[in-house]
Amino acid sequence: MSTTTTVAIRGREAGFLRDVRSVAARALRQIPREPASVLPAVFVPAFFYTTNLGAFENLARGAPGFSYKAFLLPMAIAFAVTGMSRAPTLVTDIQDGYFDRLCMTPVRRLALLLGLMAADVVVIVALCLPVLAIGFGIGVRFATGGAGVLAFVGFSALWGGLAFTGFPYAVALKTGSPAAVSASFVIFFPLFFLSDAVVPKQVLTGWFSTIATYNPVTYLLAALRALISGGWEAKVLVEGLAALAGIGTLSMTLALLALRGRIRRGA
Repeated sequence: MSTTTTVAIRGREAGFLRDVRSVAARALRQIPREPASVLPAVFVPAFFYTTNLGAFENLARGAPGFSYKAFLLPMAIAFAVTGMSRAPTLVTDIQDGYFDRLCMTPVRRLALLLGLMAADVVVIVALCLPVLAIGFGIGVRFATGGAGVLAFVGFSALWGGLAFTGFPYAVALKTGSPAAVSASFVIFFPLFFLSDAVVPKQVLTGWFSTIATYNPVTYLLAALRALISGGWEAKVLVEGLAALAGIGTLSMTLALLALRGRIRRGA
């Protein structure tokens, strides 16, 4: 007499969020193997924060209620979170054929991009913590309390993990070139140094002041500073969100078009 055992074979769990989670988990597992890609994101903003503080803090003396330490903290955070994307890793996947193999699986194509961005958001939230600790250590306090700190980190994550990061991903998908991806981060410098990142906008003059007025990063920084010093200023915060939405719409459009082109070429 024989006994037949039936083994139930379960299919792969389906769902777009499951795909995003899988791609993000793989990207996060790679980070401990590449500490050199993360550590500069802590040391570089700490360096710029302390050196600029030492060079320009005297400008704030005599201005009642103005704290240059608090004013400069958003700039340090911006340095920490901008460019912290998995775009270089995506280039590696493209070059060794792994990306093409992924495209042959049931994974949703959009999840291949959004999963990497989800991993970026996790890394950026983690990177905000040591930079905020530096600010707290030298006396910066949030007028909006703990909720303001969370909103500050949220703004930073939206900027670094979604709004700006579309540019390097678009370049990675379009070119598959490590050099081109590295060069794409140059976009960051005019965006930030042609704003009021280092000195208050009211002391800017001439063409520099005009550019800063139309630079969306100026409004992002204003929202971050409001959370530290100004309180829950609805108009300033909405303008900051609008700036994020504007840059994010442009960068994500470019990234999605590049993804479509890469998939079409690999098909």
